[in-house]
Amino acid sequence: MSTSFVVGFLGGLAVYLGVLGYRAWFRVEQGYLAVLTSFGAAVMKGKDGKALRLFEPGLHFKWPWQKVHTVAIMEQNLDLSGEDGGRMAMAEDGTVLRFDSILRYAPDKEQIYAFLFGMKAPLEHITRLFTCLLRNEIANFGRTARDSRDSRDPRESQPEAPHEGSYALIRRERHELNRRIEAFCRDQVGERYGVKFNAVDLTDILPPDELVDALNAVMNAKAEADEEYARAEADCQRHILAAERGVDIARARALAAEREIRTLATYLEELRKSSTLALYVQRRKAEVLAQSRAYYFRST
Repeated sequence: MSTSFVVGFLGGLAVYLGVLGYRAWFRVEQGYLAVLTSFGAAVMKGKDGKALRLFEPGLHFKWPWQKVHTVAIMEQNLDLSGEDGGRMAMAEDGTVLRFDSILRYAPDKEQIYAFLFGMKAPLEHITRLFTCLLRNEIANFGRTARDSRDSRDPRESQPEAPHEGSYALIRRERHELNRRIEAFCRDQVGERYGVKFNAVDLTDILPPDELVDALNAVMNAKAEADEEYARAEADCQRHILAAERGVDIARARALAAEREIRTLATYLEELRKSSTLALYVQRRKAEVLAQSRAYYFRST
């Protein structure tokens, strides 16, 4: 056996051992947990082998044939909003509504096995499950809201609006709908699928396009009516102010005419007392007749 063959063999063996040594260690980042599978089987701990072995953040050893699966245990958001992410649901009266929602969740440390190995695509499965739950709650929300209202104290319950549609009811009882969905997700979904739901927020409830057009038409009509009312009110105020100003002017003119007549009456009374009233009348008559080209008189 030649020396070069031995050197090559030892070099290859060293490289192989180095690769094996490198692959025998793995690192878990902060905010994550890791589990191992050995030939496809999850690595368990304890003598009974019923608990999944979890690896905390740090550097850990594994055998080269074992595979690492990391899980983010930080709170995460599942955004179901917008044209693509929004969920469509049919209400009790047949109205199709679109719901924008945000699910805040985190994998349950005690149920990592169910989250990793109980579902092939956990997030997709949870999304579809939430969609089914939402549609079921929306379809039955009118009846459940009425039952909840009937069970309250009559002094605390609010009167139901006559002929109230599902859209208006859901908008008004939005907090109750959000509470029911959140309670179901927390109590039923979490334990089954290894997820803790911290909150379920219905960010928006959008009506169908036909209802949007009708609401826009109503809002436009109301805006036009308010504008016309404001314009008519302004015209009325202007007419009222003009009339009040006209009354003030007419009153001032009447007072001036009254003052002039009283002054003239005082002068005539003084002429009468001095026995010169007849002479004053004749002189004024002559002045008037002198300035006229023709005059008419009627004999008595």
